[in-house]
Amino acid sequence: MILPWHQTLWTRLAAAGERGHHALLLAGPPGGGKRQFAEAVAAARLCDRPGAEGYACGECEACTWRAAGTHPDLFRLVPEADEAADDVSEADKESAKSRQIKVEQIRQLQDSLTRKGHRGDRRVVLVDPAEAMNAVTANGLLKLLEEPPVGVLFLLITRAPDRLLPTIRSRAQRWDFPAPDAAQASAWLAEQGIKDSATWLGFAGGMPVAAEELSSGPLAACRARFVKDITTLPQRDPVELAGTWDTWLRSKDAQAAAFDMPRLADWLLRWYADLAAAASGAPLRYFTDAESALRGLTRGWNAEEALGCYNDGLNLRRVAAHPLNARLLLEDTLLRYCRRLATGRTA
Repeated sequence: MILPWHQTLWTRLAAAGERGHHALLLAGPPGGGKRQFAEAVAAARLCDRPGAEGYACGECEACTWRAAGTHPDLFRLVPEADEAADDVSEADKESAKSRQIKVEQIRQLQDSLTRKGHRGDRRVVLVDPAEAMNAVTANGLLKLLEEPPVGVLFLLITRAPDRLLPTIRSRAQRWDFPAPDAAQASAWLAEQGIKDSATWLGFAGGMPVAAEELSSGPLAACRARFVKDITTLPQRDPVELAGTWDTWLRSKDAQAAAFDMPRLADWLLRWYADLAAAASGAPLRYFTDAESALRGLTRGWNAEEALGCYNDGLNLRRVAAHPLNARLLLEDTLLRYCRRLATGRTA
């Protein structure tokens, strides 16, 4: 189903029908529903009898196959880390998974597209996220975009279109997915039964799909623990907390919630952003439910150290996905944080 704030985009796309571009670049910040839109486009393209508004019927054989994940004419190019089998041990996943879309996947796609589709020419290739392609992989996809097979629709989902090759961008029609206005997003969250929608929407940067995911699943418990832990500093030993967090990240609960080092780094950056806002007397954005603690931490704190924390957060996020020693990285991060809290006092 199309999200309310995407209805105008859907109407434009449905009006073009199969006369539209052979490649669509769906660009926008994460958590706004680009993936849902792409799935709806793929479903409609493969459906045997789409409705008047262009939606898939959801009942035909093609829709049944797609819903079961077995449609032979729907190709997904995703990083290995996103397609690891559930019956593979966590240790094996860590050793084998990749956060990139590999060139071997493109080669397999090229081979598949040289053959006739199972249900005619209508086929869909979904690349998610497109920025996960390295230069070699992207050039392989470029060859397909330059001479697209008949009836194939390419859907490229990205949060960072500028990281794609200019030649890729030039051969795809770009559709931008901005964040919806706050009133529309809050109304949608209320319809989903999300309580305190303003807090979750703020934490998700105004992106309602991300807010729903964060508030209604195991990530909500992770966020509560994160706030509880981070507010114990600087009274708590930062090295001890780094060890606790390292163990937490490797726990089954954290892995089941998809709570990993990149996500933790992102949450720390949001905490630092609110620290800088609190230090300057500005409204908080991400942790409005922890405003009292943040205002207390930054009382008498100078802006230079507040901005220094934010820069530390940016540096952490750059390396968070790399195979470094997580505990040492966390120790350095939390020691820097406590040092800045101590040295930034002006009163």
